[in-house]
Amino acid sequence: MKDRSKGARFALVIALVVSLSACISHQRHRTESGLCVSANPLEECSQHTLQVFQSPEASGEEYHLGFVEFDDQGQLWDRGQLREVIGQVNTLAADQDLLMVVFAHGWKHSAQAGDSNITSFRKSLRRLSAVESAISARTGTPSRAVVGIYLGWRGGSVSLPGLKELTFWERKNTAHKVGRGGATELLSRLELVQKTKRAQALADGKPNRTRFVVVGHSFGGALVFSAMSEILENGFVQTHGPDAVVSDTVGFADLVVLINPAFEAAHYSTLSDMANERRRYFQSQLPVLAVLTSEDDDATGKAFPMGRWFATLFETERDAQRFNPVLGENETIDQGSANMTALGHFGPYLTHYLRATDTFADREQATFDPSAEVQTFVEASRGWEKDDRGSRIPFEGAVLERTESSAGRNPYLNIRVDGELIRDHNDIYDPRIASFIRQLILISSQSLDTESRVDSRARMASP
Repeated sequence: MKDRSKGARFALVIALVVSLSACISHQRHRTESGLCVSANPLEECSQHTLQVFQSPEASGEEYHLGFVEFDDQGQLWDRGQLREVIGQVNTLAADQDLLMVVFAHGWKHSAQAGDSNITSFRKSLRRLSAVESAISARTGTPSRAVVGIYLGWRGGSVSLPGLKELTFWERKNTAHKVGRGGATELLSRLELVQKTKRAQALADGKPNRTRFVVVGHSFGGALVFSAMSEILENGFVQTHGPDAVVSDTVGFADLVVLINPAFEAAHYSTLSDMANERRRYFQSQLPVLAVLTSEDDDATGKAFPMGRWFATLFETERDAQRFNPVLGENETIDQGSANMTALGHFGPYLTHYLRATDTFADREQATFDPSAEVQTFVEASRGWEKDDRGSRIPFEGAVLERTESSAGRNPYLNIRVDGELIRDHNDIYDPRIASFIRQLILISSQSLDTESRVDSRARMASP
């Protein structure tokens, strides 16, 4: 008996040692202050909070990148890091218009140098800058400075294969903590930059071209939604127009994009119901929220509802009724299903399907062409203004199809994505998806004045 007891204790100690050795350190990764300017920031700026990429090969692809990191309690690792990033953004905004893009990474990722999400974010910023330069060349307007902000947190807590898959729910809770904590301050301070630029442009009688976009993947999507869900709901009520006049709805920033977000559809119910109440939207309405979920994402499609089944075991739900003015009939919303199903897999709240129109190999072999992206934007923007139930808007290698039950130009897009475009939970960097998101950013970045949009597109269409 004693030998068995000793053996059990020894096995427990070994298991604890293995578990502890597999833990991913809880630390801040970007510890160097000052601006690092380089053509190779991956190696030369690996510890810097502030970076500028300058291409040695092509002009017009410069971008700025800043890092803001949070701990497991949702608090900033260092307020000085936030001040440094916001200070640099304000310095840039003093002399030019900006296109600010925040990216919140998801499960198993971080702000550590070499993380694949950072590499992909850099590529996206570089290409976005190239498209901005192409638009500038066609229209004669100065290109906006592209500024990326990488929102870092400990997306993975264990590195041991197999064991790290069990951290799904623990990391989900951390993501919501970050969203309800310091992330709200970061996003609000960046939105203040945008509002300040808008006020200055109005005072000077000039168009405001500074735009602000937030992108979240996986638990990063849950993080972003936790930070701004109430603001999005308020933005639906507080429209662009004067008080007591129905006008275009606004969101947080100019556009929020959530990719394979890992949160339950029940959290989205209020927004879905509000957007569903309107039978039509004005031609001037721009997208404010886009949720993209792969039909082949097993993490949110299969694992998520199993975990939610245990979490909601003692909750009480009902069948809720809502009227759909597009269909002219009532819809039944199963609260129990909405409480267990990830948003992108909950049928009643879907508004679109993004379908592949060519293969991954075709798109991989194609050379990135900023001028072609500008032309795609011109056509996609026109398609959005003509959008209606059941409509189809072509993009590069894909087509966006609105459901028959969703009103045209409904600015809250909940999109089921073809598995050919996003093959699983983490494979989100297909060139067709990257192009689609860039196009959404450009569409949402247009002037609020329809006539100004038409004029701008006419100049873009004539190189």
